[in-house]
Amino acid sequence: MPSDNHRPDPDALLAASPPKRGRLKLFFGAAPGVGKTYAMLAEAREQYAAGLAVLVGWVDTHGRAETETLLSGLDCLPRRQLEYRGKVLSEFDIDATLARHPALVLVDELAHTNVSGSRHPKRWQDVEELLAAGINVYSTLNVQHLESLNEVVSRVTGVRVGETVPDRVFDMADEVRLVDLPPDDLLARLKAGKVYLPEVAGRAAENFFRKGNLIALRELALRRTADRVDDQMRAHRQQQALTPVWPTRFGFLLLVDAHGGDSAVRSTGRLADTLGAQWHAVWIDRGNAPLHEREKVLAALALAEQQGASTLVIGEHNRAAALAAYARRYNLSIVVLPRMGRHWWPWCGEDLLGELGQRAPELDCLVLAETPGSPRDEHPRKREAIDLRPRRYLLAAAACVGVTLAVSPLARVLEPTNLIMFYLLAVLGVALRLGRGPAALAAVLSVASFDFFFVSPRFSFAVSDVQYVVTFFVMLVVGLVAGQLVARQRHEASRAREREARTRYLYEMARELSTALLTEQVTDTAARFLKASLNAHIALWLPDEQEKQLVPHSDQASGDHGDAAIAKWCYDHQQIAGFGSNTLPLAPALYLPLKAPMRTRGALAVMLAETTPLRDPDNRRLCEAVAALIAQTLERLHYIEVAQHTLLSMESERLRHSLLAALSHDLRTPLTALSGTAELLARKLGHQSDEAGLAWSIVDQSQRTTRLVTNLLEMARLQAGGVVLKEDWVSAEELVGSALTALETLLADRKISLAIPTDYPLLFGDAVLLERVLVNLLENATKYSPAGSEIGIEAGVNNSALELTVWDHGPGLPPGDPERLFAPFSRGERESAIAGVGLGLAICRTIAEVHHGKLTAANGLNGGARFTLSLPLKPQPELDPLAEEPLS
Repeated sequence: MPSDNHRPDPDALLAASPPKRGRLKLFFGAAPGVGKTYAMLAEAREQYAAGLAVLVGWVDTHGRAETETLLSGLDCLPRRQLEYRGKVLSEFDIDATLARHPALVLVDELAHTNVSGSRHPKRWQDVEELLAAGINVYSTLNVQHLESLNEVVSRVTGVRVGETVPDRVFDMADEVRLVDLPPDDLLARLKAGKVYLPEVAGRAAENFFRKGNLIALRELALRRTADRVDDQMRAHRQQQALTPVWPTRFGFLLLVDAHGGDSAVRSTGRLADTLGAQWHAVWIDRGNAPLHEREKVLAALALAEQQGASTLVIGEHNRAAALAAYARRYNLSIVVLPRMGRHWWPWCGEDLLGELGQRAPELDCLVLAETPGSPRDEHPRKREAIDLRPRRYLLAAAACVGVTLAVSPLARVLEPTNLIMFYLLAVLGVALRLGRGPAALAAVLSVASFDFFFVSPRFSFAVSDVQYVVTFFVMLVVGLVAGQLVARQRHEASRAREREARTRYLYEMARELSTALLTEQVTDTAARFLKASLNAHIALWLPDEQEKQLVPHSDQASGDHGDAAIAKWCYDHQQIAGFGSNTLPLAPALYLPLKAPMRTRGALAVMLAETTPLRDPDNRRLCEAVAALIAQTLERLHYIEVAQHTLLSMESERLRHSLLAALSHDLRTPLTALSGTAELLARKLGHQSDEAGLAWSIVDQSQRTTRLVTNLLEMARLQAGGVVLKEDWVSAEELVGSALTALETLLADRKISLAIPTDYPLLFGDAVLLERVLVNLLENATKYSPAGSEIGIEAGVNNSALELTVWDHGPGLPPGDPERLFAPFSRGERESAIAGVGLGLAICRTIAEVHHGKLTAANGLNGGARFTLSLPLKPQPELDPLAEEPLS
């Protein structure tokens, strides 16, 4: 056997093997004072209670009493004292911690900078050494101390944080617990002195601890924590060979042009969908795009809108300035630029990427790849096509001829160089009135006319003085540049006037609709507005009273309301249909749902003789704004009508209740006197005479009428809310006995079946009102069951409710909804010989509801009707045993 002398020592192997790395848990927050240290100590105490060796290496309580309370009972490490610039400062003692080697050590303020002379310059480096030694660490960190977010926090708060932690330390943490606190609560803690001392808290509230800063920091902390969770999820899905998900909170801004616009829209849409980001598409309309290019761009914008983008046409010449302003307004971090060919940006005469970098250095720019099949060899300058309508150019040429004729008499008085000013004035006038192309032609013709008619030798294009060549060149450049600038300003002013007109129209329309009281007024107002702005006709498709079909309300006498089927689809699906949409895009009209806050009120059909204006996103948004105003107005009219009906109904009910109360009160006194007198007369006459029978009949009918009047009075009181419950514990036997006594005469010929358990719980309620329920139910049973038939009362417990059921052997409930029987003045049969006005069951239902119970009706299994009163089962009162002992 081999000798064991050369076997390695197990203890030596364990000592030589690297220790297991410790685990790091970070308590992460948005700002000081959110409770990171408190949460860390609270969790450490739980570990300590579970038997884990916990050492408090460094915790700064900042004088907070709640935090200091949590330190009691924990093993706190003495702090290391270091001398620095004549002062003695306290620091975390890493050597003592390594010597003690606890299972868990608490090291607060991970981003802290150690005093000069410490082993490591940063506390997070101390933590890394502890982790390498196999010690678990709890620590705290604020979002402003992360290296990657330091500049962002500085821009948001205006405060530069000097102490930072590399993001890799945050990422290597085994667990990150977000300690979140709303800004208002944090400000309240700061004001109460629970974050800093009062003298420090005042300065902090004025600088770093402003509410806007806290909201932004909270968002950064939440986003950073969410990014960490996303990273963990992606790693897990990759390990499990699952399809990776790439969530992002970036926003994309696409610049659309006429060449490859559809492809750029699709690429950006796919990118945004993949990353789950919002995206916008804009076109910078500089006013020099020909009609066919404009149509391509508008079609690309419509495609982008269909794919979920927000679209806009911007009338601006400086593309970089427009893109930067739009991106900042909507917080879009990535600008997507299409690329057509290899030399697009230089040929455009502008360095868009460079200017964007200067204007908005915080924006990222993404240049898409070349569009397959794009016209690479097409000279980019040819794309700037010019509108060649001959009339405008003829007018430009006529202006030059007119200037030449006008200044000819002045040729002998003025120097030739002074005549140039008249031609420049003509170029500016042509640019202002006719546009870029005619202005360029006017500039060229002006130079040629000046040379031909006024420069020696005259009537020749020859030039005797070389200086005039420079004059011609400068004149041509000035004329072209001035003409282009004027034309550009003219285009931008035209777009501004269009926006101002739309805004004014919307304001006027909203003001008129706010006073509209009829649907016809709404239709006329909307029709007038869209006629003035888009030269369009409209039709409102509104549901009828039964809401089964849509009825058109049009502004045209010809009856052109659009397509009813498209309008119905638009209304049912609450989506835009018709021209330029995903549904029937070739339809000649645009259909928009009238979506109000509560529900869809109908559909708006916009009809134009020429549908091209509907391709413009501004005009589409204008129609959508009109539809929203119409919908809100229609909803307002609906609720005005509902309020009027409700007010009328309430007033009618109030008058009826007042009348019932007055009649009931006035009738009870004579009825009581009549009943008492008739009963006295009957007793005196005896039981043998016929007159005594008549007297007892008067007593019976007067009592029946008294109960009817009592029901009327009780209904009026219940509806008016004037009943105050006198609740107390009452037994079911007492309620049933009182009700049977009250109807003793009426139930004389009936067999009463009682099924009440001896241990039935006590009811809690108003005994008088509950007795009224049983009286009405029993009286109702006598009315609708054969004479002499049996009537029963059952008591039971169903779940958490006490039930009292009155049943009979009558014909049962009438066909239809049983709930209608409980409506006031409702009866099973409209025409019946049975006396009553239909208030008994309504009163019973109301009394049940004020007791937080319910009353239901159903047919019995063996025929007849069953009315069940359900009341809440409450804890039974404790009986005093001494009260039941007999007196000695």
